[in-house]
Amino acid sequence: MARRAGAETYPARLRKSAHRVRSTLRRSGVDYFRGDGSDWIALAGLLLTVPAITSGTLLNPVWCSPTALVLPIVAGGLLLRPASLLGLYSAAAAALIVESVWLGPYVDGTVGVTPGTVLTVAACGFFGLVLAQFRARVGVPWRRGGTMLFDLRERLRVQSALPRLPQGWHREMSLRPAGGQSFSGDFVVAARTNGGRTLEVVLTDVSGKGMDAGSRALLLSGAFGGLLGSLPPHGFLPAANGYLLRQDWDEGFATSIHLVLDLDSGDYELLSAGHPPALQLHAGSGQWEEKAAEGPLLGVYDGAQFDAVKGSLSPGDVLMLFTDGLVEASDRDMTEGIDRLTGEADRYVSTGFEGAAWHLIEACARDVNDDRALLLLSRRS
Repeated sequence: MARRAGAETYPARLRKSAHRVRSTLRRSGVDYFRGDGSDWIALAGLLLTVPAITSGTLLNPVWCSPTALVLPIVAGGLLLRPASLLGLYSAAAAALIVESVWLGPYVDGTVGVTPGTVLTVAACGFFGLVLAQFRARVGVPWRRGGTMLFDLRERLRVQSALPRLPQGWHREMSLRPAGGQSFSGDFVVAARTNGGRTLEVVLTDVSGKGMDAGSRALLLSGAFGGLLGSLPPHGFLPAANGYLLRQDWDEGFATSIHLVLDLDSGDYELLSAGHPPALQLHAGSGQWEEKAAEGPLLGVYDGAQFDAVKGSLSPGDVLMLFTDGLVEASDRDMTEGIDRLTGEADRYVSTGFEGAAWHLIEACARDVNDDRALLLLSRRS
């Protein structure tokens, strides 16, 4: 009986041990690829490749060149921490010494460890160490760096989504970052307030462009989204101005325009903080009218006052909000850019401005090296 119990328990103990090993490896691997755990798994794997490459070089140096040692070094620069990377470099240096002794001195026409081989491996190691130190200082492993940037971009896109409007209204927005990048200093926050009867939209242009302004745009879009609807309309821009001043950024100003639209009557108010004027198309006359509100830039000085301008959207009218990248360029001023924008917009009157936002940016500011954003609101006839 005792012998049978031992026979029954030994496989069970073996299975439990194997399960613990698998769990430990799985947990270590998950933590590593999340950037939270040790890099010993990657270090062990790369250390094993060094003798494998060395063996291949010693057996057939023609097909497995001594410079193949740069492969684990480059991988180590992407995967390992600086301390672990030095251990890998020591192994690679030892492998080079073994290869140079085994293959003998380099002679023209023979395969061996040349001075160029040593310089190539050393240069790759230097740049790998610089990269690893940069990642360690930033605190973001390469495995999650791209994921984090993708997440930031998606958050900006989601926060810039416009709410659904009741029947009889059409809205669309297009945003083009500078230089074809994924991040922009222009962003929109919008919400329906007052029980859904009011649409509030804030279009903001952060100083800078592209990647340089993307992080500040993300921070401000979250803050502005929290303020929007939590304050009376006339209190939003003063609160946003105070928030920006408290950040104490070296380049901390922004322009912004705040639209408060009554979806029942079509009446609206515009408040601006140094932003280009809005444009309204009057369906009765077919003429465009500039709606310019007065107010200083956000983040310049405390106690700024922002004066509203009022208007009303009748059936068939269109309201356009845009950033200066759409109408300003080095070879033209804002007045000329606005004339060009309204001229192009007239082509879409017959189609009800369906899909017009993207096409207007393409037609008016396709190659401008600045962030561009355009928001269209139209009231159906």
